[in-house]
Amino acid sequence: MLGKTAGGLFWMFRNLERSENTARMVEAGQRIALTRSASDDEWTSVLQSAGVLWGYNEKYDEVTRDQAIDWMLRDRANPSSVMSVVESARNNAKLVRTALTREVWESVNECWMVLKDTLARKVSERDLPHVITQIRQRAAFVRGAMHGTMLRNDIYDFARVGTFIERADNTARILDVKYYVLLPSASAVGSSIDNVQWESILRSVSAEGGFRLTYGQEVRPREISQFLILDKRMPRSLVFCCEKIRDNLGYLAQDYGTRLPCHDMADSLCRQVSERRIEDIFDTGLHEFIGSFIVDLVALSRQTELDYRFYE
Repeated sequence: MLGKTAGGLFWMFRNLERSENTARMVEAGQRIALTRSASDDEWTSVLQSAGVLWGYNEKYDEVTRDQAIDWMLRDRANPSSVMSVVESARNNAKLVRTALTREVWESVNECWMVLKDTLARKVSERDLPHVITQIRQRAAFVRGAMHGTMLRNDIYDFARVGTFIERADNTARILDVKYYVLLPSASAVGSSIDNVQWESILRSVSAEGGFRLTYGQEVRPREISQFLILDKRMPRSLVFCCEKIRDNLGYLAQDYGTRLPCHDMADSLCRQVSERRIEDIFDTGLHEFIGSFIVDLVALSRQTELDYRFYE
């Protein structure tokens, strides 16, 4: 496969995953804001964790809820906004059209058309839940078409690597929003406000039902962290994503008969997560662990691009 085609697949599915994950980040900020005062301070934290604060500050003088949500959902000046990444995903799909089934192409194209119309106007507070749901559903339709119609070959593997790199990054950032930045004060730990915020994090990664099946009704931060970091059954946990990245890169190594630096980095990242206990992570510092994980994940993504020559 040409490197350019591999890169198109990788970024097509990474951008589709990012559209859903950005919507989840907005939802997390909105839910957490409902448990706090009327201040818009929490949106600075959401923008920062989403990696889009610098661009926002270039355009706006202050952070407000409405401007932050608009920046993350529909502002074309933000390359990570939902509208920007969906358009980028469609452009990549056009680039690799011959590698996709008809069903996948049509679902991507329809995703772009529907969201282009939905996000043509500023989203009101009343309409925000519906818009977030629609963004998530459209990404799910593409994912379903891929799983149901595409061969399990190198095309599928590059798509999956992009998906799970983006998903792992998002889960880590959502955890960081809650634990490090948005907690009002040390006195709130264990309070009703704290518990509501942790429940909001579970909802934002569609993990509330799975968590309650595993741990029961009581919400405890340590168990939530265990679930979202170390539970191999949870499809958005860090360890689940790392293992999928490692496995799909491994299939590529088998297909091409070549082991590259990105394969060793994926193995190392898996060990970094799976061999830890949650007690060790908390002793070291959850924020510090997440920060290190994100740095290593970004390095793995860049190495994958280099090893498979995405731009050649």
